[in-house]
Amino acid sequence: MKYIIETKNLNKKYKTQEVNKDISLLVQEKSIYGLLGPNGAGKSTLLKMLSGMINPTSGEILYKGKIWSRNDLLEIGALIEEPPIYENLTARENLKVRTLLYDLPESRIDEVLEMVQLTNTGKKKAGKFSMGMKQRLGIAIALLNNPKLLILDEPTNGLDPIGIGELRELIKLFPQKGITVILSSHILSEVEKIADHIGIIANGKLWYQEEIQKDIDLEKLFLEIVRKVGNSND
Repeated sequence: MKYIIETKNLNKKYKTQEVNKDISLLVQEKSIYGLLGPNGAGKSTLLKMLSGMINPTSGEILYKGKIWSRNDLLEIGALIEEPPIYENLTARENLKVRTLLYDLPESRIDEVLEMVQLTNTGKKKAGKFSMGMKQRLGIAIALLNNPKLLILDEPTNGLDPIGIGELRELIKLFPQKGITVILSSHILSEVEKIADHIGIIANGKLWYQEEIQKDIDLEKLFLEIVRKVGNSND
C-alpha cells in the first residue's frame, strides 16, 4: 500500500491546550480522504501542519515514505480557511500574480482555469464572484504548482446546494488526474459521496480511520464516536 501522507503520534499544543493528540493518519495515493469532526475538533490544526503553515509540537509527518520537509511543499497545494484572492483582479490576473511569484509557466493558467471551470469569467473581478466561484478560484490557485496532494479545509463552507454539487463533482475528478485529496468537513453526507477513506476526529484525537463501506451508517457511527468522546471527556 502506497501512502502519500502518514503521520505518527502527531501532537500540537498551545501552552496548556492540546489541540491534536497522538494522531496517526494514513492517506493512500490518488484517493480522497475525508476528515470528519465537529467544529473545534482539531481538523484545521491538523491540516495546517500537513501543509506547512504551523509546526507540530511532537510526532512525525512522512511524505511519500520520507520525513516531511519544506521542499515537499512544491508538491502540495492547500486551501485553508478563506480563498487567498485579490478581489480587484480577474481570475486570470489572480493566477498571473502567482505564476510570476513562483516562477511558474503562464500556460498553467489556462490549464487550472479549465480544471475548475472558470474559463468564461472574462474581465469580471473576483470580488463579484459567487462564493462557489471564489472557492473554485482558491482551488485553482492551490493547483497552480501541479501538486500531487491537495489539502482542502471545509471547502463547501458558505456554499449553496448548487455550489456544493459543482465542487463535489470537481473534487471527484482529481484522483484521475493523479492528485490525492485530503478534505475536512462536518457535512457527513457530502464526504460520504466523494471520499474513499474517512477519519473521524473529535476532541483533538483520531478515533476512527477506515475505507468507506457501503453498508455503514456513517451518521450513526459519527454520532456514537462524538457522544462517547464527549461523555468520557477525554
